[in-house]
Amino acid sequence: QVQLVESGGDSVETGGSLRLSCVVSRSTYSKHCMGWFRQAPRKEREGVAEIDSAGNMNYADSVKGRFTISKANGGNTLYLQMNNLKPEDTAPYYCVSDHKYCEGFADFRNWGQGNQVNVPS
Repeated sequence: QVQLVESGGDSVETGGSLRLSCVVSRSTYSKHCMGWFRQAPRKEREGVAEIDSAGNMNYADSVKGRFTISKANGGNTLYLQMNNLKPEDTAPYYCVSDHKYCEGFADFRNWGQGNQVNVPS
C-alpha cells in the first residue's frame, strides 16, 4: 500500500508563502498522477494542482499564477509552492497519487493524512 506523508503546513500572513512537501513511501509507477486537494470548512473538496509522468499539469482557477506544483526524486517527492497566500487558501491540504495519467482531478486511490495551512484574515 502506498503511503503519502505531507509536511510544510503552517500559519502565515496574507501575502506570504509556504511550500508543502509529500513523500511517497514506495517507488512510483512509470505512469502516475500526483496532486494536491484541499477542503475548507463548509466547502466542497477542491482539486488544487496535479502533475503526471507525461508532464501534464492542471491547476484550480483559484490558484493559477500563485501556486506551482513540482516533483523530485523520480516522483517520490511532490511539492506545492504557494505564493501570495490568501485567507481563502486556509484548509487542510491532502497529497494524492494514483497509477494513471491525470484526468482533471478525477478520483485518486492514495491519500495523505492532510497538512493544515492557515492564512488568518
